[in-house]
Amino acid sequence: MRIASLLPAATEIVAALGRADDLVAVTYECDPEIRERASVVVDTVLPPGLEPAAIDAVVRDRAARGLPMYELDRAALAAVDPDLILTQDLCAVCALPSSTVTDALAAIGCRADVLSLDSHTVEDVLVAIAAIGGRIGASCELVDGLRARLEAVEAAVGARPRPRVLVLEWVDPPFLAGHWVPELVRRAGGEPVGGVDAGRSVAAGWPEVAALSADVVLVAPCGYGLDAAVAQSATVQDRLPGAAVVAIDADSYVVRAGPRLVDGIEAIAWALHPDAVPPPPPGRIRWCASAR
Repeated sequence: MRIASLLPAATEIVAALGRADDLVAVTYECDPEIRERASVVVDTVLPPGLEPAAIDAVVRDRAARGLPMYELDRAALAAVDPDLILTQDLCAVCALPSSTVTDALAAIGCRADVLSLDSHTVEDVLVAIAAIGGRIGASCELVDGLRARLEAVEAAVGARPRPRVLVLEWVDPPFLAGHWVPELVRRAGGEPVGGVDAGRSVAAGWPEVAALSADVVLVAPCGYGLDAAVAQSATVQDRLPGAAVVAIDADSYVVRAGPRLVDGIEAIAWALHPDAVPPPPPGRIRWCASAR
């Protein structure tokens, strides 16, 4: 099967199911080893090198004018002639929406099957993994393994005191994380404050953020790895002096609705309850400041 994944999370799922060699088209955000073997058919309209505040300004301006955040290379998509296209309709800022894909298929005369993944919860992600596995004929033992790991975390932290955890999905301006992110905190043994379960991320002012009185602030900037999250945590420490601050590779372990969300839960659980769960591999999460 020739698979076009227009969503990094879907690419991760296909690879985790053992079918990476079937990927013929991916996005610029997908992992480098995948991009080397497949055509990149989705790119961003954002100029490179922008700081978070500048990115937010561009996104707001384009949204107000009804302009897309991503470009689909229709010719490249037609050239790879996929049998299955994986896309989403959850967030037009985060990935190419499926409506754009449908219009493109009509324009290029492609009759590929389209599967839209619109997960809002961890359970939705597990169901999506099973759905992709069923569509491409791959074994779904992966889902059973992920459920077992989730149960192990719950057993380790479920009876412990739950610190109040604020997740910032952006720092300039601050955004309170929504969708599945509050659930990640809860599964990791914390009590999420701010944000909305299965809802959209929302902007907030720093006085509002401070008023939430979190025990721990988790800096998880959308689309950024650990080093960038650590760098951006300096803004949080300046705005919330004395706060306990943890940075995480959000791009890999928080914002992608794929198998690595479970890695993210395990990493957050270690940060909140280091004596209850094993430490994660280096490069996933890092304490930046202890509470004073």
